[in-house]
Amino acid sequence: QVQLVESGGGLVQAGDSLVLSCAASGHTFSRHNMGWFRQTPGREREFVAVISASGGSTHYADFVKGRFTISRDNAKNTMSLQMMSLKPDDTAVYYCAADQQQWRRGLFSGTRDYGYWGQGTQVTVTS
Repeated sequence: QVQLVESGGGLVQAGDSLVLSCAASGHTFSRHNMGWFRQTPGREREFVAVISASGGSTHYADFVKGRFTISRDNAKNTMSLQMMSLKPDDTAVYYCAADQQQWRRGLFSGTRDYGYWGQGTQVTVTS
């Protein structure tokens, strides 16, 4: 079991940077690929980025490549999403999630592949 809590959201201006954090409890954090997703009202939750259990592999949605960086610290049971050059279109509730399987090979971007979710943190980017 993995329990997840996001933090770091807030109100920023276009072009600003923000770092989201995800704190995990439980003893299996380091065995799960971890992802970030986001959702706006009336739209489906969409994939942002994923990092492998070891931290050695990452994959990003095209719309954040070059602007966002996902990382993790397994010793501290934490994951982060560094967001730069934020745009108003990045406004959303951001969720961290753990792959429902431990040690799964490959990085996945579908919400159905993730079995553990945080409560979300709001990011609002003004123009």
